[in-house]
Amino acid sequence: MAEFRIPERHAQLLEYAQSLTPPAGWKIEVSGDEIIMMAGPSVIHQRNLLIVREQFDAHRPKGLMPSENTDLASPNVGKLRNPDLTYIPVSVVDLGGNEVPADLAEIAVEIVSVSNPENDLVGKVRDYPLMKIPLYLVVDPREGTVVLFSEPSEGSYRQQWSGKFGDTVPIPEPFGFGLHTTDLVRYTP
Repeated sequence: MAEFRIPERHAQLLEYAQSLTPPAGWKIEVSGDEIIMMAGPSVIHQRNLLIVREQFDAHRPKGLMPSENTDLASPNVGKLRNPDLTYIPVSVVDLGGNEVPADLAEIAVEIVSVSNPENDLVGKVRDYPLMKIPLYLVVDPREGTVVLFSEPSEGSYRQQWSGKFGDTVPIPEPFGFGLHTTDLVRYTP
């Protein structure tokens, strides 16, 4: 595996972010020069994540493992993001530590939060292709929609599939299956 080096400026920001003590149930992410603190997920959020994860697990390629709330790092572009779900090589355990090079992730899955939807719908749509994450699945229980971004190139995703709860999302290889969204739950007003 390639050496994972962190530029000094990003290392300083990470060190500061890691020195913070967030309230119980909160998590911290770094995007460029911003430190983002997020509240813990709701029960509906977790239920939707389970529905999605069970389907991905059934189609998980050998050698990949699911991981929830793993820090994916791309120091060269100043990003540290923490998707709700990702699939990474089992071999990352050999790296040790708490961060995984983002370009090893096969997908990032986010269930949009009520408290900060812009983070998932704007910030991560901007950051994940820069981090070379090939697939980004966004489930939005506020609107009852699902979006799959794919084919990152030159800092953005070239392809986007959009649908609503009840549609089947075409998940490409290395998973290669249709994600059923009928059982996803919308947030209550």
